[in-house]
Amino acid sequence: MSTSDLSVILPRVLIVSRRSVRKNKFVDFVGEYHLDLIVSYGAVPVIVPRVSGVHMLLDSFEPIHGVLLCEGEDIDPSFYETETSSLSSEELEDIRKLHASDTTIDKEKDTIELRLAKLCLERNIPYMGICRGSQVLNVASGGTLYQDIGKELSSKLPDNQSVVHMDYENYDGHRHQVKVVENTPLEKWFKESLEGEEREIMVNSYHHQGVKRLAQRFVPMAFGPDGLVEGFYDPDAYNPGEGKFIMGLQFHPERMRKPDSDEFDYPGCPSAYQEFVKAVIAYQKRLNSSTRVPQSLKLDQKLERKREDIVRSFSVARNLYTGGSEVHPSKESELRAGAEFLESNTALSLQQEKRLKQMGATVRNASACMNRLKVNEDRANLARKVIEKMSVENVSDLVSFYHIMGKICSEVLERKLHGIVNELGP
Repeated sequence: MSTSDLSVILPRVLIVSRRSVRKNKFVDFVGEYHLDLIVSYGAVPVIVPRVSGVHMLLDSFEPIHGVLLCEGEDIDPSFYETETSSLSSEELEDIRKLHASDTTIDKEKDTIELRLAKLCLERNIPYMGICRGSQVLNVASGGTLYQDIGKELSSKLPDNQSVVHMDYENYDGHRHQVKVVENTPLEKWFKESLEGEEREIMVNSYHHQGVKRLAQRFVPMAFGPDGLVEGFYDPDAYNPGEGKFIMGLQFHPERMRKPDSDEFDYPGCPSAYQEFVKAVIAYQKRLNSSTRVPQSLKLDQKLERKREDIVRSFSVARNLYTGGSEVHPSKESELRAGAEFLESNTALSLQQEKRLKQMGATVRNASACMNRLKVNEDRANLARKVIEKMSVENVSDLVSFYHIMGKICSEVLERKLHGIVNELGP
């Protein structure tokens, strides 16, 4: 697909699948409510399969215009706990028995999603995290989690502040209060439904883990009665109209619907998806405008003549070189245009220097070029030794960083090359 074709495709939102077992085989799935809302607001969901090795293939999913991360198991605590857990082995065993479906660590999914979250943070790609996805965002930004809210938070609070965050007996029907923070996107979306000065709404809840220490870059949008952060965002990376959206919601607004109905509990429930896709569309437009290859330049008559002189000069030089003949005086004037162009725009190798000398051209800075090549070779050998000692995850992050730098350099180089063409004029 050509670069120009990218401007007509719909924006792409990556969603990582969750693994489950069906008929004794693993299957990957994504909740349809997420997919339906993404499509209805004008984007295309692209499912990233949770299979081994995919974390090394994320470049193949480019272009990425947005990332939505949602359901899944507990995040491996080694990603956010620098010290040994405060929970005893007996407590950890109790947690595994009570939340058996969630406590099986899926390191491949963790690696894929943490890498995508970090990529969004580095490149300001719109990101929305729902439930586990909000926890991934916090961990990727340096925050921490409660490994179990019941053991680490609820047990230390009086009964009137304790909150049930997981009710297996009333899974979809369970709700608890959250207090919405003023002057946040969440308040704007649910403004019609906030009652009195308390600014409270009832949200669903399907989790036994949650934000313990919120990463520094984020601002809370809602709290449960137990003080748990139920929603947060980056105010410096929030402007959907400009393609900016970095947010995490612990609850599931897409599933907050009335019994046996698709009607939402509140009019503001789908707003997170609507604004997220709005940001995704804006981000795609911005990305396309920065990467679109400019149309061929139309040169005026004088520039066109100069271009023809340079092309003819290169053609004569090629014929002389391949034929092995000496430069005839009558050809020197034809070679001059190409030689001048190369001298002003090219750092030459030793082989190129020899060729141009055969053509009678004056060549500069070959010695400096060779010195630079020697220094670069020494640096490359040193860098190779350092990188070989790094972990797979660190090397992958480094590859992602230089992939971004490569794109930026390509854009700058393209502008400079067009500047050179413009300077060929009188």
